[in-house]
Formats: sequence, structure tokens, C-alpha cells
Amino acid sequence: MGGVPRLQSRRCTYIFVSPLLGRFIQRIGCPSGSSSTMPSKLALFKKAPSKKVALKKVAPAPEPTPAPAPPPDEPAATEAARVPAEAAPVPAEAAPAPAEAAPVLTEAAPAEVAPAPEAAAPAEGEAAPAPPAEAAAAAAAAPAIEEPAAPAQPEAPTDAAAPAAPKESAAVDTAPAEDKPAEAAIAVPAADDAAAPAASEAPAEVAETPAAEAPPAEEPKPPTPPPPAVPTSEPLKLTLEDVNDSSVTIKWRPPETIGNSGLDGYTVEYCKDQTPDWVVVNEKLTEANRMVISDLTKGDLLHIRVVAVNVAGHSPPAVLAEPVKVTEIVARPKVRLPRSLRSRIVKQVGDQVNLVIPFNGKPKPLVTWTKDGEPLDTKTINVRNSEKDSILFIRTVDRSHSGTYQLSVKVESFEDKASIVIQIVDLPGPPASMKLVDNWGFSAALEWAPPKDTGNTEITGYTIQKSDKKTGEWFTVLEHYHRLSGTISDLVMGNSYGFRVFAENKCGTGKEATVAKGQVTIDKIGIEYTPPEYPAFDFSEAPKFTAPLNDHAATVGYTTRLLCAVRGTPKPKIEWLKNQMIIGDDPKFRQISNQGVCSLEIRKPCSFDGGIYTCRARNPHGEAAVACKLEVRQVILPEAVKGRK
Repeated sequence: MGGVPRLQSRRCTYIFVSPLLGRFIQRIGCPSGSSSTMPSKLALFKKAPSKKVALKKVAPAPEPTPAPAPPPDEPAATEAARVPAEAAPVPAEAAPAPAEAAPVLTEAAPAEVAPAPEAAAPAEGEAAPAPPAEAAAAAAAAPAIEEPAAPAQPEAPTDAAAPAAPKESAAVDTAPAEDKPAEAAIAVPAADDAAAPAASEAPAEVAETPAAEAPPAEEPKPPTPPPPAVPTSEPLKLTLEDVNDSSVTIKWRPPETIGNSGLDGYTVEYCKDQTPDWVVVNEKLTEANRMVISDLTKGDLLHIRVVAVNVAGHSPPAVLAEPVKVTEIVARPKVRLPRSLRSRIVKQVGDQVNLVIPFNGKPKPLVTWTKDGEPLDTKTINVRNSEKDSILFIRTVDRSHSGTYQLSVKVESFEDKASIVIQIVDLPGPPASMKLVDNWGFSAALEWAPPKDTGNTEITGYTIQKSDKKTGEWFTVLEHYHRLSGTISDLVMGNSYGFRVFAENKCGTGKEATVAKGQVTIDKIGIEYTPPEYPAFDFSEAPKFTAPLNDHAATVGYTTRLLCAVRGTPKPKIEWLKNQMIIGDDPKFRQISNQGVCSLEIRKPCSFDGGIYTCRARNPHGEAAVACKLEVRQVILPEAVKGRK
């Protein structure tokens, strides 16, 4: 094995990969049933310097065969070996000494070491065998470590260097393995339990081993001094919250800039009017943003200020804008602005403005009106104030009345304000310029610029008009047009046109327009138009009766009428015949022709008026005729009627 000590037992084999061995092995022990040989072998190894030891546990060797009994001529040696173990008492303090001084070996374990054949266990009464030569050489080479002296013990006859074992171990070692199986089973866990504290104590001993010399520590650098402290800025928005006959309540906001040293608190001070002495209200700094100043005298006029404090000192003071009078306020001022006046009021030039704004406050508040931060012009604006409201009246407004009007209602140190925006609008002025950009075919392109005077409101569109040079009249071609350029089309060829533009806003279209310089002439292209010739339609038609004459019966003395209808182009000439003889201007007959309807009226006919009547129509294209038979009947009366007559 190359000088590496090796211990074997019946249960397991331990290979020590370093020649340095300490009491760490003594504490672990050997779980073998016969441990009498272990103390004698461990006695060869004295205390060594604390080094890390690497143990390699090899698989247990096969069960050894029992050793043969000693020859009869060796009883004296066996007895001599047993007497020291039984007669040598071990003090209680000496038992844990080997475990406490167990060395830790630092050499690395070799790769794999083949276990040696296990030695035969000694029989009962046999002396412990001497350690191998390699173990003795390793023990002689290991440096000794000083340890407290143990009580003197009688040396064993077989091994002078082996230390005395504890009583329990001696009892177990001297007893045969086959006689005490239960005790051997109990001794094995005890040896395993002793290994745990030895393993936990080993790191502590390693820590106690002196390490290599460390390089000298660098000197610490001096700390960077902190930046100088900066005071805070003044508190913000210091306002009066409440006042009565004996106290004043104020509030404020934290400073905008706190600084690098934080904020410790605030100090509140006040002084009476016309005196330079400031009185500190709070002896200790307060972190609140509100303070009640009490124990004041009624009627005093006080100036109040607040100062922020930190490590760097005091900030600039925040002072109330006006002194506070210590007196009871019955009702604080409050402007009750109507909802209709909360938005912008838009009026046209010439309109009337009448604003009624109620408010609260007791005693009677002081009412003040301003326009854009300046007092009102009383020549054009009238104001009437009462205990409950204020009236602003303008009879006729103009552009100069536009602006922001502010109403201020004040009672003692309390004040309330309301703002009203009035906008006076007017018709816009003309656009700044207008020009003709180009013309082609029957179209012209125009451009213009917005008006300089918008009427105090935005421009909503433009109106473009054109004028024919022949007539001189203006016609609107584009209305409510939003762009600043446009194209005018459908111009008549051969005419010259001029253009102008009006601006529009919410008040309407401006009264003045901007006229474009120059005119646009639409030249003739030289195209001659010849209308198509259409042949005249010939409506000529020969007379034709559409409704013939029908046979008719009439009564003597009753007027009757004959009817028929005829058409023809040109209008035909109508003639009536009786029995093929033309009826002339006989007053008994009446001839009528209207819209192609022909009628012959016979007034009070007699029996001689019966016969054949014919209607004949003639024109240059032909002739047509229709006829009918007329029968005139006589009425026959009965004899009784005749006699009555």
C-alpha cells in the first residue's frame, strides 16, 4: 500500500489515505463485534496538527474465520494481557480526551485502494497483536501535539504505546463475540453516534488552525463630507380660514422647495398693525398646515406670517396679503353666479347687456367691479349695488366692451370673487386680397387671403360672386365656402367676367367685398352651329264623320235636334240638305258647328217637316255626307177631351 496505514475489522475496512491519523478515528471506533484490537492499533498515532483527513469507506470484507485457540504453553501471556485491561481504571475525564484532540488531515485521498485481506480476530484470552510496520513508521513520523497530561496508567505487557481504553470498551473487547451478541449489537450504534459530534467538531478545529499570513489591510478612506444644508422656500398659499372675536384660523401649503436637509416644521407669528414687534404663536415647531391663533383682543388689526424651519435655518416668510381684523363674521361673502353667466356671453354690436348677480354676506359687503383688472368706465357702463345683488348694465355695446369682468364681494378680511367673460362680435371686414390665378376653357381659378378684421370671432366661410361685363350684375356662384382658393366654371364663351369675395362669421356676411384685379374673357373657338332641317309634317285630311246621323221621330209642335260629328284638315265646310235640297237661311232651321260637332235644330216642326235630312262636309281634300229620316207625328186626342175643349 505504499506506507498507507490500514485497519481492518470483521464488519468493515477503513483505509487511511494519509499517514496522519488522530483521535477522530478513536471517536468513530470500529463497528466490529471484537474491538479489542482497535485501541491497540490507534495507540500508535499520537496527536498531530489539525489537518483535513479524507476517509474512504470500502465495502465490508467477507466474514473472517475464527482464529485458532492458543497453544497451551501461552497462558501466562494471555493472562498478562487481560490483567491491565481489567485492573487499569480509566478516569472519567480521560475518556473524551482522544475525541476532543482528534486531528483533521488535509491530504487528499488516493483514487482507489484495494482492501487487504482481513486479519484474523484474536481468540479469548489472547493478547492484542502488534501494529504493522507501516503504521509504526507513520506514527513515528507524525509530529506530536501537546495535550493535557492524563493520569498514569499501568502499561500493557504486549503494547507499551497503546493508551488505556474506557471500561465499557475493555469489557466488550475481553468478552468473546459469541457469548455476548446483544451487547455487541448495542455497542455498534454507540460507535456510530460518536462519529456525528466528531464530524461537527472538525470544522471548528479547522477554523482554529492558523491561516497563511494575510496582506496588510488598506487604510480606510475618509468619508465624503455631506453637502451644506439649504433652507426651504417660503410656504405657499397662506389664506385666512376663519375669524371670530378671540381667534384667527389660517392654513397654508408646504413649500415648493424642501432642500436637502428636510423640513422640521413651521413657526407662526403675528404683530399688531402699526407696530414692529412680532409675536411667536407656537413655541415648538408644528408639522401641521393649519393653525388657530387664540387669546386675541377683539378689534385688533393683525399681520400674520408663517416661516418654514429646517437644519439650515428659517425660510423667507409667507405673509397674508391684508391684515386681519379680530371680529366675529356673521355671514361670509359668497357670490351666487347664475348658471347662464358661467359660460362666455356673446353679444353683437349694438345689443344691450343687463347682468343681475346675487350674493350673500353680513354685514353689508363691499362690492367692487373691474374689467381686465382695471376699474370700470362709468361713462358707458352702469353699476347698481344693493345688499343682495349687483347689476351691470350697458345700454349699447361695442367692440371695446369685450373682456373679463370680475365681481368682488368683501366682508372684513373675507372675500369672494366671480368672473364673467363678455364677447362683443361684429360683421367681418373684407378679405385682405384676391387675385386671378389662371383661366382655361370655360373656367377660372381664384385665390384670396383672410380678412384682417374677423369681427372678434372666427371666420366661418366665404361667398364668391361673378359679374358679366354685358349686364354688370353680380351673381353668387359659391356660398359658405371654407377654403381660400376656388375654381369658377360654366362661364359663357365670348363674355368677360369679374369676381369678388365676401367673408362670413356667426354674425353674417360682411358688408364689404374684395374685388379681383382684372377680368377673365372666354374667347370664341370659331365653331359654327347649323341646326338640322326637319321636314314639315302634313296634317291634311279629307272630311270624315266620326258620329253619323240617326233616324229620329219628333212630335208636332215640339222642337227637335239632329246631331253628328265630323273631322278633317283644313276645317271642312258644313251644309245641311232636306230631301236633297240645301237648307238656306230659313229661320225655322238653326245650323251650329263647333269643334267638329254639327247640329241642326228644327223649331216646332209640323207634319210637312218630315223627310230625309243630310249633312255634307267639304274641304280641298274631299267630301263626306251622312243622312237620316225624320218622322213628325200628330197627337190624337180622345173624344171626351175634344168635347171638353
